[in-house]
Amino acid sequence: MTSPAIPGLEKSASDQDPVKRSRSLNWRHIGLATALILPNMILLGLFTYRPLIDNFRISFFNWNISSPNMTFIGFDNYVEWFTDDTSWQIARNTAIFTVVAVLGSMAIGLALAMLLDQHLRGRGLVRTIVFAPYVIAGAAIGVAFQFVFDPGYGLVQGVLAFFGVDSPHFYQHSGWALFMITTTYVWKNLGYTFVIYLAALQGRRKDLDEAAEIDGTSAWRKFWRVILPQLKGTTFFLSVTVLLNSFTVFDIIQVMTQGGPFGTGTSTLIYQVYQETFVNNRAGYGAAVATIMFLVILIITLIQVKLQDTQD
Repeated sequence: MTSPAIPGLEKSASDQDPVKRSRSLNWRHIGLATALILPNMILLGLFTYRPLIDNFRISFFNWNISSPNMTFIGFDNYVEWFTDDTSWQIARNTAIFTVVAVLGSMAIGLALAMLLDQHLRGRGLVRTIVFAPYVIAGAAIGVAFQFVFDPGYGLVQGVLAFFGVDSPHFYQHSGWALFMITTTYVWKNLGYTFVIYLAALQGRRKDLDEAAEIDGTSAWRKFWRVILPQLKGTTFFLSVTVLLNSFTVFDIIQVMTQGGPFGTGTSTLIYQVYQETFVNNRAGYGAAVATIMFLVILIITLIQVKLQDTQD
């Protein structure tokens, strides 16, 4: 038996069927989400995952990139890379360059961010100067630093000559050449780590700083115990992005050393991909090197994510 409705308290149309209205809203949200996400997923599939799968397929062929024909050779490209002594020198160059670039740019960027987070006169201008190299093309910076490291008349040669020290032959020794391109890249990438760390420092909890000052905590202990833990998320983000960027540096190497001296003195994996694919016309072998580099980056990134989850 249905109770009579009280005058003035009749249910509105929206109150009478809440389940039906909820379903209608959900479908609307699902449709909106699909309309926003689907185009991006299609573009991601076409321009990221499809080339990735295609690269993996090509790595099993012997293919001159200028020829329409490919010959299936199985894992021969991978076997050749792992049994070639040159490959291990290139892997060593990549490891040294990446580790020094990641640690160097993050450490110096954090130091500069902490310095320029202070109330100093002209800090806005200095912040701009520090960040500017990051937006300059790597090829342009490579050309400029050729003059810096030139052993005949470069800036480094001039400074060392002032102290009576001979300049190293940066272009004739593999170790010094690798040092040269690594230093150049760290200088270029410094603005990126600097500005990210500066934003994180300005967003940290000031009450913890005040509590540390009241307790008389030393500056060094305050850095390790108060400031650095608050930058953990930022440090993880930078370690991943700087690592990925360091693996793909090509322009500076091409301009300054072209992978030399002595063949592969400063070649990295990404430079070997270019050299084999477009110079030696061995697209299949280049695809195999690219696949190996992708797997190395994937494993390192998964380890970083796992370590971050463990710390959380």
